[in-house]
Amino acid sequence: MSQAQAAPSSAPLIALQAVTKVYGRGQAAVHALRGIDLQIERGEFVAMMGPSGSGKSTCMNILGCLDAPTAGTFRFQGADVSRLTRDQRALLRRHYLGFVFQGFNLLARTSALENVELPLVYRGVPAGERRAQARAALSAVGLGDWASHTPAELSGGQQQRVAIARAIVTQPAVLLADEPTGNLDSARSREIMDLIRRFNREQGLTVVIVTHEVEIAAYAERTLRFRDGLVDGEAADGGAT
Repeated sequence: MSQAQAAPSSAPLIALQAVTKVYGRGQAAVHALRGIDLQIERGEFVAMMGPSGSGKSTCMNILGCLDAPTAGTFRFQGADVSRLTRDQRALLRRHYLGFVFQGFNLLARTSALENVELPLVYRGVPAGERRAQARAALSAVGLGDWASHTPAELSGGQQQRVAIARAIVTQPAVLLADEPTGNLDSARSREIMDLIRRFNREQGLTVVIVTHEVEIAAYAERTLRFRDGLVDGEAADGGAT
């Protein structure tokens, strides 16, 4: 995305200004976001919390270019994402964003290595190069010896590690994680969050997570609290121990 690449480095990585999102029309209209202002700097670790229907997931979808604001401005590296076409937003997702979901979203009949390779296939990376990059990503999440295993042969925690490897294999600017520990027990949740925090601290990866768990939000440097389509408050957490 030439616009984003040309933006001054002093610009926030992510900036939302007066962003609204309305689904439906007339009496059936749902105001999911009612005028969000927020900034996220490069290298930050930010958590979004709030009750169901508070707007946090809608905001995450907009940040991930999976949805577009009804009004307001969304800038990524200084480029106005609100003005991009659907195809241009898809390119931004492909080259700048990595996603981790609660349900892992792995291909069931495909090996861990092939699952991690998938984003590189979409980029057109040659087979040998993408295989090497996928192996390196699996090693980075501690699964170098599990490359040939399918999801059915992996535990839930291991499947989420594969999903994280798939998200980071393209070296994205931002990792967006939606309830990344929602299907895991407490011990596996800590392992996954320790891994995400390590990528944030050691590689400077910007991380934005949606969670309803205070213990998970505590890993972030600050927490944005959503209520009724607005950012109701913000707290600096200082990270988990």
